[in-house]
Amino acid sequence: MKLKLLIIVLALQTAWLSGIALVQERHLANGRVIQLETEPVDPRDLLRGDYLVLNYKISTVRSDLFSPALKAALTPGTRVFVALAPGSNQFFEIKRASTNEITPAIDEIVLRSQASDAWWHGSGTVHLNYGIERFYVAEGTGHPTGKLTVQAVVTPLGDAMIKEVFVNGKPYAGALKSLAHKEN
Repeated sequence: MKLKLLIIVLALQTAWLSGIALVQERHLANGRVIQLETEPVDPRDLLRGDYLVLNYKISTVRSDLFSPALKAALTPGTRVFVALAPGSNQFFEIKRASTNEITPAIDEIVLRSQASDAWWHGSGTVHLNYGIERFYVAEGTGHPTGKLTVQAVVTPLGDAMIKEVFVNGKPYAGALKSLAHKEN
């Protein structure tokens, strides 16, 4: 009896983990791909290993882009919907934001986010987290030099996942390998 119960528990755990992996892969394969521009942040944490902390230009939203207009600071964790559209370069930029769901225009894509720091020192901006602010890398490769950009996949529900990180336009792993060859 205990063996059967153990087998059932293991089978359920395996099915659950497989289901999570399949959903992630489906989103990566079928979601809309967008390019995001990052801003530099210190990329290393000794306790958690090597990863990049990514801060996006779309992480800071001017309060005048909100509709309806914000009357007070957003509490951290408040759900925010952001409409993005291709900018003058290949990167997506914020067109509008709201604490209510947004219906995207033809050229827009909507991302779900959460307010992190309500206001930045009264500057009239809101800082948002999209859930793609951390990218884990191989040990010893967490110190890239150059411009970081991100290719993200957005699901129909507005959730984003990192597909690829680029250093000066080259995929992260390849850019660091070519840098290592130059140093040797």
